[in-house]
Amino acid sequence: MLTFAVIAIGSYLLGSIPGGYLAGQIAGIDIRQTGSGNTGATNVTRALGKRYGYSVFAMDFLKGFGAVKISVLVAMRIRPEWSSPELFGIVAAISSVIGHSFPVWLKFRGGKGVATSAGALFGLMPSAAVIGAAIWILIFWLTHYVSVASIAAVIALPPIIFVLTWLDQTRGKALFYSSIFLAAVVIWRHRSNLSRLMRGKEPRFNRK
Repeated sequence: MLTFAVIAIGSYLLGSIPGGYLAGQIAGIDIRQTGSGNTGATNVTRALGKRYGYSVFAMDFLKGFGAVKISVLVAMRIRPEWSSPELFGIVAAISSVIGHSFPVWLKFRGGKGVATSAGALFGLMPSAAVIGAAIWILIFWLTHYVSVASIAAVIALPPIIFVLTWLDQTRGKALFYSSIFLAAVVIWRHRSNLSRLMRGKEPRFNRK
């Protein structure tokens, strides 16, 4: 249990590294006071351009991916008889997304967890992550709403994971329930976007 606690705390701290906020500081602004006020890659891209936005996305993605891979390597080295390495990866995935969305350094006001969730899922189950990314791209191409594409992708992932793992009861259940939790976090963080969508005031992401 001590190893689980260390991995959970370490993954939370890794996920809580505020890439968007740091990018804003480098550019001379407080990203929390610009645009939507969110520290994620979308708001950074709108405020500072692609060079900053894509860098923030890559950093947020790698936080989730790195947390999962590091935790799995730790578990494989320790080789606990009572748990599989993948379970450590799931704990790391959830912790890193929570850290990204609710970073202690920014009074628990972080990003929306999409890029970090994507990185964590690529670390846990790349096949499901590729399908989720394809759904995101399709919905974004059709609507030009980042929020709609993100919500659609996270809603689709639990049933995708269920189908891909239905023969593996132990592994499938853990991944399925963790994907539901991550989807809930991402959707909760998008509640302001949902409100704007219902009022017809959500901005589209149009290429300049």
